[in-house]
Amino acid sequence: MKVTTDACLFGAWIAEEVKSQKLKVKSVLDIGAGTGLLSLMVAQKNSEMKIDAIEIDNEAAEQAKTNIESSPWKEQINILQDDIKGFSFEKDFDLIISNPPFYENEIRSATDSKNVAHHSENLTLKELLVIIKDNLSKTGSFFLLLPYKRNEEIKKLLKDHELSILKILFVRQSIKHDYFRVFIKGSLNAKEKETEFNEMSIYDNNQKYTEEFVRLLKDFYLHL
Repeated sequence: MKVTTDACLFGAWIAEEVKSQKLKVKSVLDIGAGTGLLSLMVAQKNSEMKIDAIEIDNEAAEQAKTNIESSPWKEQINILQDDIKGFSFEKDFDLIISNPPFYENEIRSATDSKNVAHHSENLTLKELLVIIKDNLSKTGSFFLLLPYKRNEEIKKLLKDHELSILKILFVRQSIKHDYFRVFIKGSLNAKEKETEFNEMSIYDNNQKYTEEFVRLLKDFYLHL
């Protein structure tokens, strides 16, 4: 599976939010870990946390294990090759992160592994939110990456599942483009909080990375 710019930005945003907000995070659950990108990025910035990263696709999970074994953060991350819907954890998590399958009821690829990664027959948004609610600690936070076209849908689903949105970041390819991704930070509905809205562009008018993008990714990209 290819590493996408928006997934890298999402990982950097999570790592920055956890660090800047001084969140007390010891345990992390990465749902749909793919090849381990998000877990590695979060671990790089937060050395105290332990991460359980679960991935249903065997090939992706094996690649994640290889990537993590080759990294300085292998002691922090545990890869589980399993279906999250049938898996039971013995603890609640301080932080749950997910870049879930984007598409429901849309044209599928001829490649099975791409369908697992991109289409949600294996894990719908409704199922994902139930899993988050069941496994998140009372004071914990969750982070989701979704296509912008599902923005209104996810806000309604979160409300239906009694989950609060703390922050939303709308992401554009450039300042000339419309939004194409939405990053969400949320929590359990312990008490209602006002949602913070922000936006960000990856490229500026000169097709160079924006200052905000560079600030978030400079510790992860070799050449910024």
